[in-house]
Amino acid sequence: MNRERIDREMGESGIIIREAIADDAEKMLNYLEKIAAESDFLTFGPGEFKLTLEQEKDTLDSYSIKDNALFLVAEINGKIVGNLDFQGGSRPRTAHTGEFGISVLKDYWGQHIGKVLLKTLINWAKGTDLIRKINLRVRSDNERAKHLYQSVGFIEEGIISRDLLVDGTFYDSILMGLTID
Repeated sequence: MNRERIDREMGESGIIIREAIADDAEKMLNYLEKIAAESDFLTFGPGEFKLTLEQEKDTLDSYSIKDNALFLVAEINGKIVGNLDFQGGSRPRTAHTGEFGISVLKDYWGQHIGKVLLKTLINWAKGTDLIRKINLRVRSDNERAKHLYQSVGFIEEGIISRDLLVDGTFYDSILMGLTID
């Protein structure tokens, strides 16, 4: 499959949405440590994302060689302020569907970065002729995220009870999906 480069600038804000590359590994690790401390809605907390620089480089490289994977960063003045990573299944029966994770630094909430990342993913998926379904899990009490996902067409498909355990409290996750036709 011919992979089209994603490079998108968001108006006058100077925010660029682009595919991550191995050279982003150090900035990405720093970003992940910062974002982990800013939100309890993620699947990891401070100090829990334990990849070496070489492992992160390998991870970022692996996205670029798969037809059904995409790793995006939102960047402003060379600083990563948001990201989205999507991976499809590794076998023929599941290669058409995958799940993504998304985050934006708290200082940049409300600037539509998450929505642009999502729309970039959806447009990419439509252009692959492979991806037919995008899935996600969102904590049931994350109203901002649920609203964002619904605003671009995701629908609720189910609930996973006690999916996350944060500071001794269990949280359910809502399964959401978007069909790509």
